[in-house]
Amino acid sequence: MSDLPDAERLLHKSVLVAAPAEDVWWAWTTDAGIRSWLLDDSRIELRVGGPYEWYFDDGEPGLRGSEGCEVLGFQAPTMLTFSWNAPPHLAEARAQRTVVLLRLRPDAQDAGTRVELTHLGWGDGGQWDEAFDYFDAAWGRVLERLAAYFQDSVDSADVPESSDA
Repeated sequence: MSDLPDAERLLHKSVLVAAPAEDVWWAWTTDAGIRSWLLDDSRIELRVGGPYEWYFDDGEPGLRGSEGCEVLGFQAPTMLTFSWNAPPHLAEARAQRTVVLLRLRPDAQDAGTRVELTHLGWGDGGQWDEAFDYFDAAWGRVLERLAAYFQDSVDSADVPESSDA
């Protein structure tokens, strides 16, 4: 019988984005950036202790998104950590916070950026398991949307302008 604790439960997602790390950094760390590809409202202040809030709904304050979450640390343009909460329908888990670590790794071979997201700090059982399953799907969709945003930007830049000559 081992005296070692069980491995920490975590989510890890990764996607290759067709943009330099500085552009992806802007997309995650500014209100204008996050609003360009993911949602309509946010409150992001890139400083330790600054708010890192995404608003998905126009509902009552406290039930709109990641309210009360904050920047825990950063190293521009490659690392961001922030606290995170569960969605409003999982009130028990939402009352506490988890931690998200975002790493941006330039990929010279593909001239893009590898975006790696790790979400940890999960409790066990009950709504913690539901929240884990929720974010296992949600973070994948978020990263797919990020990649699509930058791919669409690249595709648009590649389209030659029409000539009326």
